[in-house]
Amino acid sequence: MSCPQAVPAASSQPSLLRLRSHPLRVALVGNANVGKSALFGWLTGRYATVSNYPGTTVTVTRGRALVGAEVCDIIDTPGVNALEGHISEDEAVTRRLLTEGGADVTVQVADARNLRRALMLTSQLAQLRQPMVLVLNMVDEAHDRGIVIDTARLESTLGVPVVESVAVEGRGVAQLKEALGQARRPSIPAHVNGEHVRWAQDLAEACRTSRGRAAARWQERLGRAVREPLTGLPILAAVLYLVYLAVGVFGAQTLVELLEEGIFGRLVNPTAVELAQRYIPIAFVRDMLVGQYGLLTMGLTYAVAIVLPVVATFFLVFGFLEDSGYIPRVAIFSDRIFRVMGLNGKAVLPMILGLGCDTMATMTTRILGTPKERLIAIFLLALGVPCSAQLATIMGILGGISFAALLTLFTVVIVQVIAVGFLAARVLPGDRSEFIMELPPLRVPRLRNILTKTWLRVKWYLSEAVPLFLFGTLLLFLLDHFGLLAVITRAAEPVVSGLLGLPSEAAGVFIMGFLRRDYGAAGLFDMAQHGRLSGVQAVVALTVMTLFVPCVAHFLVMVRERGLKVGLAIVGVITPLALLTGAVLNYGFRVFGITF
Repeated sequence: MSCPQAVPAASSQPSLLRLRSHPLRVALVGNANVGKSALFGWLTGRYATVSNYPGTTVTVTRGRALVGAEVCDIIDTPGVNALEGHISEDEAVTRRLLTEGGADVTVQVADARNLRRALMLTSQLAQLRQPMVLVLNMVDEAHDRGIVIDTARLESTLGVPVVESVAVEGRGVAQLKEALGQARRPSIPAHVNGEHVRWAQDLAEACRTSRGRAAARWQERLGRAVREPLTGLPILAAVLYLVYLAVGVFGAQTLVELLEEGIFGRLVNPTAVELAQRYIPIAFVRDMLVGQYGLLTMGLTYAVAIVLPVVATFFLVFGFLEDSGYIPRVAIFSDRIFRVMGLNGKAVLPMILGLGCDTMATMTTRILGTPKERLIAIFLLALGVPCSAQLATIMGILGGISFAALLTLFTVVIVQVIAVGFLAARVLPGDRSEFIMELPPLRVPRLRNILTKTWLRVKWYLSEAVPLFLFGTLLLFLLDHFGLLAVITRAAEPVVSGLLGLPSEAAGVFIMGFLRRDYGAAGLFDMAQHGRLSGVQAVVALTVMTLFVPCVAHFLVMVRERGLKVGLAIVGVITPLALLTGAVLNYGFRVFGITF
């Protein structure tokens, strides 16, 4: 077809940068996983987490950029597939920003490998009549797949500046800054919006040339293999086993032993105890720092020596999987299972994020299409998705006992999650949205990006978790010092020791788990390491901890997302369910003489 020509805007139009009396507000808009956050980082000098699946950015991120002699406000928005019709909550966030005067210029970031999809969004952005710049990102990967785009023709047709970029390397950033001052309103006929799919297809074909490449064919074959049940299941099993080796063996055993028994056990804690005994005469202060519930000997040891190596190795492995493009394929693979629970395959994304932190994952449920789906996902996250520290603790403790113990816990938790989701899907009113997901290509992740994300996530963990660990340790110390911990332990003994068959000190661990899940997980890890939990008790305790009430931070986010009534209702359901499950396990193990 012949590509329709549009009359370019007059070149004499003054630069937008010079017309503004306030900083130019630039919104980065585009489909999920097109490189908006990477571009944001190069423009502003700030790093927004870059991931290879939808749902990472669920709220806007703001920063400042120097463009020439002018300062611009840069806004990184959630990924969108559409701005019209039935849209998700994160797409509504982007639409409100663009339609309510939150931005002066729209920079659409597009995947150069999929021009048709990008142009479908361009047609909707054009209806807003706002100055635009189109950035064709990942042109290096497009070239590797034999795709070449005639940017001059595309620019002439759309009537807006078109810039090529490789955001992860910073290529094209200078050209984008120059193009901001030349942003124009798109010159797309109004009737296009009624047939934007056909228009986008025709324009993409007119402006794109494709040449076959062996690398592209290899990616397509591997991409199909991970989605097909016959080959996908063995691949998934192999991936999970490698995750177990990296996190459960290397992180939770090798690194923890090096830090806890080596550095802290032989150097840090003995030195702290010796200095405290020598220079702190007040017993109360000394015990608070280096006693049984000491801020240093317990709080800092738990946070740094036990949980940090586990979290760091998990974030490293998780970063590799998300950047490789594998996780969205797991979403397609698991769609049938999630439909049983009133969800679709897209729900696997917050569930997988929950393996890092349930608090962050709860916010990403906004990518789901209906209120019913978001509520079910939040409920299931609180019920049965262990955070990174819990997951690694489970692997570290039960993996060292037997594979059967590990399999028992995961089987019980998965059955509970599916059963509760099945019931919730039939009790709660509302519909399930359709499952539509654009797959990124499989790729070899960039080491620099993985290390950067891991470092930033570890920094986030240290800044958020360590203060809470210290606060929890201080609370336990005060409860113990004034005899209240013994009172709580005795009050909980009929449940903890009677129903669950656990040592009475496990009551304090569950209190710690409510303050923060990984704190409670570290407590169980410490008990298991010192031989205070048998194999059966370890399975029961870890199952209850996994199904138990969410931590304070997670609970507060649930309240923010769904309201206090819903948050309390979720806690009110999962607490007795967790205890009942633990009691049934304890009783069944003992009746049938099962040991691990």
